[in-house]
Formats: sequence, C-alpha cells, structure tokens
Amino acid sequence: MTKGSLRTLLAAALALGLLAGCGNPQGSSGGSSAGGKVIKIGFIAPLTGDVKTFGESARNGFRLALEEAGYKAGEFTIEVVEADDRNDPTEGTNVATKLITQDGVKAIVGSITSKVTIPIADLANQSGVVMISPTATSPKVTVDDNGKRREFVFRACFIDPFQGTVMAKFAAEKLGAKTAAVLFDKGNDYTVGLAEYFREQFEKSGGRVVVWETYAQTDTDFSAILTKVAQANPDVVYLPDYYQKVSLIGKQARERGITAPFLGGDGWDSPELDYATMAGGYFTNHYSSQDTREAVQNFVAAYEKKYGQKPESFGALGYDATRLLLKAIEMAGSDDPAKIRDALQSIKDFPAVSGNISFDENGNPIKAAAILQVQPDKTFKYIDTIQP
Repeated sequence: MTKGSLRTLLAAALALGLLAGCGNPQGSSGGSSAGGKVIKIGFIAPLTGDVKTFGESARNGFRLALEEAGYKAGEFTIEVVEADDRNDPTEGTNVATKLITQDGVKAIVGSITSKVTIPIADLANQSGVVMISPTATSPKVTVDDNGKRREFVFRACFIDPFQGTVMAKFAAEKLGAKTAAVLFDKGNDYTVGLAEYFREQFEKSGGRVVVWETYAQTDTDFSAILTKVAQANPDVVYLPDYYQKVSLIGKQARERGITAPFLGGDGWDSPELDYATMAGGYFTNHYSSQDTREAVQNFVAAYEKKYGQKPESFGALGYDATRLLLKAIEMAGSDDPAKIRDALQSIKDFPAVSGNISFDENGNPIKAAAILQVQPDKTFKYIDTIQP
C-alpha cells in the first residue's frame, strides 16, 4: 500500500466519522465509563510469524505495566486494543489503520521490528496519534526520508548508529580485533543500518572489513558467502540479524570450520537462539537481568512471578514504553494526543528498567547499552555497560 493510498483511506475514514467517540483523532473530551474518563491505546507487535518471541515478550511487558498501574493513568482508565502485525509491513499498516480509524485509539505502543514500525510511524504521525515503539532501532522510525522529525513518534530503545558503533568499539578495543567479516540482510533496514555503522566505526578504530556480504530474508543456504569468510579468516564476524537467521547462519559457519567469535545486535535476544552454536558470541542489548539496580531487580521478580521466566530485553522495553506513555497521559491530564506528545517529549530522567530515560530532539532516548555474551547453558552473561 502506498503512502498516497494510506492518506486517502484515512481521509475517507475520518470523513465518514469512523473514529470511535468523535470524528477528530485529537479530541480532548475523553470517553467515559461508569462515570470515569477512558482513553484507548493500541498495542501492535508480531505475535505470530518469524519473530513471534519478540512480540510475545513485548506484550508481556506491556500487560505487566498496565496491571501494575491498575489500567489507570491519572484520571483516565486505559482501554486496550491489541493487534498482530506478523512482522509484515503491509499487515502492520492495515492493523494500525484499523486501530486509528475504527477503534479510535489516541496512542499506540509498537511495533517491534523497524521494517514494520517505519510505515506505521508514518501513518500515526499523519493521523496525529502518539506512538512509542519499544524496540524498533532504525533512525527512520522517528525521522522521515527528508530528515524531518515525526513529532508524534517516540521510542524506548537506543538507535542503530549507537548500537553498531558500540559493538565496533568493543570489537576493536576490548577484543583486539583487527579484521572483521560483516554479513547482513540487504532488505532489512535494521540489519543494513547496524552493518553500515559497525563498518564505519570499526574502520575508524583501525580495523579492516575483509568480507562485506549480503543475503535475502528467504535465503537458507549461505555456503557461498561463508566460503569467503572462511578464506578471509577474520578475527570476528558481525551478524546483526534476528535470532532465527543468526542461529541458521551460525550453524552453517561452524560446520565449515569458521571459529571466529560472532558479534551482533539486540535481535539475538530470544530464548529460541541456538545457544550452543552461538556460545562465546557477544551482542549489544538494552538491559541485563543481572543489573543490580532496584528498578531492574523489581521488574525481573515481577515478570518471573507472572510469566515463569526471566524477561528478555523486548519484555523490558515493552514495559518501559508502556510506563512512559502512562506517565505522559497522567502529566497531560488529557486524551488529546498533542498534549500527550508534549508531555512525553518533556520527560526527564524517567527511572526505566533499561536505564534512566530522557528524550532527544528526535524522540530517541539518551541511555547506555549493555554488552552480553552467549553462554552454552542458555543464559546471557553481562559483560559491560557502554555510556552514550
């Protein structure tokens, strides 16, 4: 679906008064239920499909934050509409359109991956609906192709330039790597961004990228590019993709005798990662459950009690994004998205699980990154925290 057709669809829906409660997505009167004020918020994530564990974890964090708040934000009771985008940009746009034009949400938490979140962000911004992504790290989420800020769009996670730069510095300075192979999905904004920023910083640090190879999302046989990696014998292999692709490529690499440690990004953080294959590898992440801060340990305990497992970063960020939105609604004292937006932008040093959060001029949080190492016992060992 093109941007033009999205605008046409949205305009038609607004003209017909399909928004719940009123025909204006920025109406400030507020709904009512049993005499109280109600505000609808949406949640969009991949709850099925190739990265469903990301969506499930983020939803867990989202629901936990709402339950702890008693489904309240100031004087408003929160009404929730959840949607599954299946990690598909078209489906994400479709469900976001429904949330805005039919369900009448005033804010959205989501989505999870950058490729889905970017078109949703464009739609939300055009519609004047506040959106905060827990985990989409591409700079294009909050800034459009012309470099203009999408003023209604925020995120709870750090962005790819920081993540790629942090890992390149770690490889060069902490691991002493002089050469690197970089492998990435050419059709995914997330992997492309991480790869480019890693290469830029690694070369600034005096290293050489001796293999620079791309693949497609649907590829399953990586023998050709892995042959090049084996021949180049790099000190490290940077593989900034999602857990299922990382596991597949990693296994084929080890079968071909490639012993260099793998490095990656937050897309590795999943209980379905092949821990045995990727053991010893390092990746950048938004938090560590081993962090001794009180905010972290309280969250980990509550999450484990409710869901029976330790939270990955996607759960932590879903929790953080939701709490940030609830705080903004409380501060605004209104369901007017413009007022909620302004309140969100003004938040300073919010005590989040993933670190104290303030927003920069582009709606991105200013906070640190954690370096974790994959362990063969299916855990991640906290290694270091890198400040911005």
